[in-house]
Amino acid sequence: MPGPLRHLIVVLGDQLDRASSAWDGFDATRDRAWMAEVRDEATHVPSSRQRTSLFLSAMRHFAQELQAEGVPLDHLRMQPQGLGEALARTLAERLPQAVVVTEPGEWRVAELLRRTCEAAGVPLQVREDRHFMASRADFERHVRGRKQLRMEYFYREMRLRHGVLMGGADGSQPDEPAGGQWNFDADNRESFGRDGPGRVPAPRRFQPDALTLAVMADVERAFPSAPGRLRTFGWPVTRGQALSALEDFITHRLRDFGRWQDAMWGGQPWLYHAMLASSLNLKLLNPREVIGAAEQAWRRGDVPLAAAEGFIRQILGWREYVRGVYGLQMPGYLERNALGAQEDLPAFYWSGDTAMRCLADAIGQTLEHGYAHHIQRLMVTGLYALLLGVRPQAVHAWYLAVYVDAVEWVEAPNTLGMSQYADGPGPDGRVQGLGPMASKPYIATGQYIARMSDHCRGCRFDPARRTGERACPFTTLYWDFLDRHRAMLARNPRMGLQVKNLARVEEPEMAAIRARAGALRAGAVPGC
Repeated sequence: MPGPLRHLIVVLGDQLDRASSAWDGFDATRDRAWMAEVRDEATHVPSSRQRTSLFLSAMRHFAQELQAEGVPLDHLRMQPQGLGEALARTLAERLPQAVVVTEPGEWRVAELLRRTCEAAGVPLQVREDRHFMASRADFERHVRGRKQLRMEYFYREMRLRHGVLMGGADGSQPDEPAGGQWNFDADNRESFGRDGPGRVPAPRRFQPDALTLAVMADVERAFPSAPGRLRTFGWPVTRGQALSALEDFITHRLRDFGRWQDAMWGGQPWLYHAMLASSLNLKLLNPREVIGAAEQAWRRGDVPLAAAEGFIRQILGWREYVRGVYGLQMPGYLERNALGAQEDLPAFYWSGDTAMRCLADAIGQTLEHGYAHHIQRLMVTGLYALLLGVRPQAVHAWYLAVYVDAVEWVEAPNTLGMSQYADGPGPDGRVQGLGPMASKPYIATGQYIARMSDHCRGCRFDPARRTGERACPFTTLYWDFLDRHRAMLARNPRMGLQVKNLARVEEPEMAAIRARAGALRAGAVPGC
């Protein structure tokens, strides 16, 4: 007869790491692990088939590994109720002395666990998440005393603290950045030109095994109206597969990642990108090993410094920074709408059925693969929503729904803050909170997309035109955005030139721009 249950170890779907703090001191004779697949986690936003299948398959593979180790485990599959209800039922049955969990990434889940354990009268131990290279306390110390937050300063601090890409111009100065500069962003903005990317090494994809196929069948049956398709599913669902994907990227694509990380090309969803974010966010990979692999590839001479630095900045800089912002500003951050945007998300975001080739390509591949790279998200789907004036919470829900790597702590600041500028200065020019994600709105005409891709070739819309039937909607809406927000933008030193350009547009043309922008918002422009 087993003794009383000491700890129930809650394993969340994005904490599939046997080395996480929740397992510290685990005793199989006194403790038990608990995992639950609950319907609410796939329906509080309409999670895509690819996203739900990835989470459930990774969870089932992790549960299989735990069981092979002999770890006592309650694994609740496809539960119709929510996470709180499922946990409350287990607490009533198992009567643990305490629940142990590594701090959840999502504020909603953390609150749900707290309330559930409080209602059951069971102590909840929340342990620090060692996966990250900056704790939440570290970020709070970084913020203290600063009037303005910027990722670049945090990134430099992280480089110094962890000794990443340091050594100065000659490698002998441990407190100076490798190559003598912190940031090689200026070297990482090339387009492919008219001839395109040529032959790009295909990323390693993983044929679904029997367990994943069973998950996919469950998802098709349980969520028949979920967006997206499953026919191309090939994401890493185990740590072994994630390590294989990391090795493939470092060996075959990192060398050219930096140079072309902002470029786009029709029908080419992967290009030189890593596609490792989902494995990092599920905790199948540790950021230290990913950063270390990229740095060692540079030190061996296999990749240029600009490529290694650009990739590492996304993980050691942006990924850690947005987690800090999320933790610091929740729960109110999700309601930010500094620009007062109120439009609905266009219906074609759920189908890809639009005459705008750039949007059709980015949304089409998103629905097909659950993936689009950062420039497609920021400067195509995100840019159009920003210029159109879509309510940022609707954009946030869409991003959280459709991308396999979307978990709220990383997705919300990137979408609400960086993409939609919802946490920046309000229409009256006053700062709403800290506005930490972007020092200016990321806006551009269709000419940016023409320069960075082949999407405008053969498109019915002309990126150089801002009025008339052939005017590119991005270009029309760009000028309309400047017009609508000119008072706020005029106060931003980084927007001065763009606001000055607005003054050169004669009023009759400005009136035509406003009229066409209104037609775009009303859905009165065919194909838009």
